[in-house]
Amino acid sequence: MAKKIGLNLPTADELFTTQSERNEAQLERVVKLSPAEISDFPNHPFKVRMDDAMLEMVDSVRQYGILVPALVRPKEDGGYEMIAGHRRKFAAQTAEVQDIPCIVRNLTDDESTIIMVDSNLQREKILPSEKAFAYKMKLEAMKRQAGRPKKNNSVPLAQNFEGKTSREILGEQVGESQDQIRRYIRLTELIEPILDLVDEGKIAFRPAVEISYLSHDQQEILFDTMECEDCTPSLAQAIKMKNFAKEGRLTEDVIFSILSEEKPNQKEQFRMPKDRITKYFAPGTPAQKIEDTIVKALEMYRKRNRDMER
Repeated sequence: MAKKIGLNLPTADELFTTQSERNEAQLERVVKLSPAEISDFPNHPFKVRMDDAMLEMVDSVRQYGILVPALVRPKEDGGYEMIAGHRRKFAAQTAEVQDIPCIVRNLTDDESTIIMVDSNLQREKILPSEKAFAYKMKLEAMKRQAGRPKKNNSVPLAQNFEGKTSREILGEQVGESQDQIRRYIRLTELIEPILDLVDEGKIAFRPAVEISYLSHDQQEILFDTMECEDCTPSLAQAIKMKNFAKEGRLTEDVIFSILSEEKPNQKEQFRMPKDRITKYFAPGTPAQKIEDTIVKALEMYRKRNRDMER
């Protein structure tokens, strides 16, 4: 039987490049890249908004260009992927700058995720939804980096960093408690319209966490009810809905009943069946506009009565 001979054949890179060229290729350097060559990070959790800060950045880029290089990594199929610098890229495109300075670094998926999250958490204003998805992405990357359990140890390494859990380490890094990290990650279970209300400050953080335990179908019903009744749940109401959902008893009628309950310190409200007044308004008229129109009509009615009494 022929004996197999193991040969260490040189790669094409070793055949056609010198060692100094290969060493230089491994060095990080700043290069100029067109924004069109750089794709966004997959599922990037931080929103790039045309707000006042962005307008200032665009003006600065027009005058001085990009002063701090972005961080990118090369893609297997060509081009580059943005790791840190999405806002700079957007500002450059808006200012019609042809290229931006970038540091090209070879990074794994998990290394890229952690750097991307850390670089964006330094911003002053971060939306609840941005924190939620960023914490989730980084925590999952940390756990994958930790690897599988060692032999004779049933606890994953991610749960055994010097006696600390990966969530505890993340909390220390971002200045949040483990429970707060858990609460933020729960927000990723919210349907988009409700999560938008959280970002807009129309639903408080803690009620939103409790709502996240409802199924998506139940959340859809809740959102429709909030829209129709022009209200949002308190923490007590959200907890009550969560408990009904656990028992399998959270129906549309139950959601409406809970939202109709008077909240602490809530002003007494006058309620009227919706079908008695909707016929006087065009379909889709906002609840606030209906209320304002009714109040204005009552004011005119009272004024007319006063004029008749004179």
